[in-house]
Amino acid sequence: MEYLVRLFPGIEALSRSAADEFVRRVRRRPRRRKYFSVALAGGATPRRLYRLLAGTAYRDRIPWKAVHLFWTDERCVPPDHPQSNFRMAQKALLSKVPIPAGNIHRIPVECGTPKAAAAAYEEEIRDFFRLRKNAWPTFDLMLLGLGEDGHTASLFPGSAVLRERKRLVVASRGGNPNLPRVTLTVPVLNHAREILWLVAGATKAHILRTVLEGKEASTRNLPAHKIRPIHGTAIWFSDQAALGKR
Repeated sequence: MEYLVRLFPGIEALSRSAADEFVRRVRRRPRRRKYFSVALAGGATPRRLYRLLAGTAYRDRIPWKAVHLFWTDERCVPPDHPQSNFRMAQKALLSKVPIPAGNIHRIPVECGTPKAAAAAYEEEIRDFFRLRKNAWPTFDLMLLGLGEDGHTASLFPGSAVLRERKRLVVASRGGNPNLPRVTLTVPVLNHAREILWLVAGATKAHILRTVLEGKEASTRNLPAHKIRPIHGTAIWFSDQAALGKR
């Protein structure tokens, strides 16, 4: 599989280009489709993108009533906790745009155990997409980040959930901080119509090169390398530092 990589001088240019792509995709959705489904990424890198989408240059160009927001993953912490992916998106984006409350589909981590939260979120996704048995949802847009260990969403190296081929959502654990989490599974990510990878910073240079080149024998075990869209496209938005360039 060949990757499409777009290189930018820094996080600002990267985020603006991603925001342009977001707007373009929403506005070009087929007329017969009443909604545009997006799975948001957590972590630090997408924060600037979310702030741009909430700003005057982009906010009024987006038909927010048609946009439905989901999350690729979430830490099992309260929604107002500093480690919450929902909280980050809420502060940077959701609280500043006219999106209907019913269009925000956060992961219900308060539903008892991580497994219970995963089951509840899977049910919500199945209901939203009106899935038949054994069918996979097709998100219009999937935003993903890349960890220094090759993880993406909350899919970590060596985790048994990487082999999941039936469930849409599972409980997992890992990362920094090492917390219980809820995450979409590999097949769900691979059924997206478009994946935008957002990668920035010199600390990502080695792992990004490893994933893109795919030469090392261990590459096939990296979660990020397992994300290979079945019918959709994947675009890597990288700054120069993440590609080891000056």
